[in-house]
Amino acid sequence: MARTIACDAGSGCTADELTSASAAAGHVVQRCLTDGPVGRVGLEVEAHCYDLGDPSRRPGWDELTSAIAALPPLPGGSAVTVEPGGAVELSGPPLVDAAAAISAMAMDRAVLRASFAHAGFGLVLLGADPLRPAARVNPGGRYQAMERFFRASGTGTAGAAMMTSTASVQVNIEAGPASGWSERVRLAHALGPTMIAITANSPMLGGRFTGWRSTRQRVWSQLDAARCGPILGASGDDPASDWARYALRAPVMLVHRPDPTPVAGWVPFADWADGRVLLGNRRPTTADLDYHLTTLFPPVRPRGFLEVRYLDSVSDAIWPSVAFTLATLLDDPGAADLAAEATESVATTWDRAARVGLRDRRLHRAARRCVAAAAERAPAHLQESMEQLTRSVEQGRCPADDFADRVVTYGVGGAVTQLAQGEL
Repeated sequence: MARTIACDAGSGCTADELTSASAAAGHVVQRCLTDGPVGRVGLEVEAHCYDLGDPSRRPGWDELTSAIAALPPLPGGSAVTVEPGGAVELSGPPLVDAAAAISAMAMDRAVLRASFAHAGFGLVLLGADPLRPAARVNPGGRYQAMERFFRASGTGTAGAAMMTSTASVQVNIEAGPASGWSERVRLAHALGPTMIAITANSPMLGGRFTGWRSTRQRVWSQLDAARCGPILGASGDDPASDWARYALRAPVMLVHRPDPTPVAGWVPFADWADGRVLLGNRRPTTADLDYHLTTLFPPVRPRGFLEVRYLDSVSDAIWPSVAFTLATLLDDPGAADLAAEATESVATTWDRAARVGLRDRRLHRAARRCVAAAAERAPAHLQESMEQLTRSVEQGRCPADDFADRVVTYGVGGAVTQLAQGEL
């Protein structure tokens, strides 16, 4: 457990100062996952924002915040935020199950699209911006500091693309009963390559085809694996300890002094906690550790619940079925058993899934079985979306193939404009 230290007068320490790496590890383990039933689901959907009159122009911060201020109340209760590059994110509250979360998010998406269209903006659901160069518009101090950190660490190009040119659909699920954590976290990782192949929707970045179906996943793979790689240890039998080990080995990105300041050089959090290195001329606090965890971006991130972060942003026609599929494969015992078997041979093929999508025979076979299992369990209001996803998977096509065809026919500017105007 993380412990606090009692401070003598004049000692200079603080009440929540961490005394060692082992104390930091205990703090992480204690808060990693929450024991409880499965069922509740939360969704986050990011969309690139385009000027309907000039899709090559990136709307500015004042324009975006004005459009958000003009929004009517959102019926599903989502929060609205702006990503560093101007992508607009809806973050829905956790609801009783996937179907409820999807219905609420769909209502909020409809209100958001209509209001932004009235302001002259279109919201495009793609995994990466296919048209505009990377550029930050959010002036937040955290993002300024992250930008400097990536440049100093030699990953400036990938870091800028990650922050300002990528978008995802994130599915948040409960950790479930403690007795099943290891199997649940292993399955969430094992599903990664198959779900990446199903949702790959970013064949272009900055005006060029990259040769990858999911350029978003490629961008993440170009960043530091200690910060962005999977968290599982050799066995995966103790995900809480795996996460603590991962977090303490990861280099510190930002320190508050009091504003976020990038850390020059490679300083694992464990070294700071053990006092081998002092950042800001001090030892870390539990608040520093909690903030450090927010600068780690593994494909599955424990936050009491599980954040599943590896999906490309996909169209309004299929994100509901994608979200339902992933939640079902993790929360329904029968579907989970089938998914574990179906994905066993492709559980670590992250790069191949991002590069070729469903053209890989083994990934295609796993995808067909997983989507079919979800389709059998889908409620009536998701049937249309599930049928469209099932058809695409059966044909071995991912969304990137459809977008690439559109670009070949209309050009990248024309394709983006069509999507921004709501044309399917």
